Amino acid sequence: MESEGAGGPAGMVCPRCGEATARTVEQARGGKGAMRDDLYGRLAPGPDKTGDGCMHAAQGMVLTGMGVALAYTGVQQGRSLFTIAGVALALLCVIGTLVVVRGDVREKAAAEAGAQRAERVWRPAYYCSGCSSVFCPGGTPWRGVLTPEQFKKLVWTEAGYADQLLAGDKAKDATVPADVLSLGDRTSRPAPGHGV
Repeated sequence: MESEGAGGPAGMVCPRCGEATARTVEQARGGKGAMRDDLYGRLAPGPDKTGDGCMHAAQGMVLTGMGVALAYTGVQQGRSLFTIAGVALALLCVIGTLVVVRGDVREKAAAEAGAQRAERVWRPAYYCSGCSSVFCPGGTPWRGVLTPEQFKKLVWTEAGYADQLLAGDKAKDATVPADVLSLGDRTSRPAPGHGV
């Protein structure tokens, strides 16, 4: 239910505090107070995986190049220890880079696969700055009033990438009430560990 103010719609009425200042989570992430309250991160619909794999590949190539340079120096100076250490460093860096980049690709694929499911839960939500809560008007597709951390955990869990919540993110330890989604809403979510 939107409240009418002197200049038009003032915002959605929050079911927790009754203030008519609630904005969509999309508006709240970029609006007034967003930086101060870290709303961009706390209300994120998914992980930001742009460029991680490329950056890690470039870093791995630089480190591999250093190993090759060390091995080359060892060959030029006749020092077998430098040669062996350089080759070992280069091989270790290549293998490590492949493992890290493969993990980045998997995480990005999971984020892309779950984006539509996340959007279904994230898009209709509103954030109330008065009591720092998130709700969905009319209780569809989810019901109740959540903290931003509970909301983020709900969205990321429904999308199938809650395992990508970083250590130190309060959403990782947040508990979402069991009755937030109806049983029918949970059928589209992949089982844990069975995402992309």
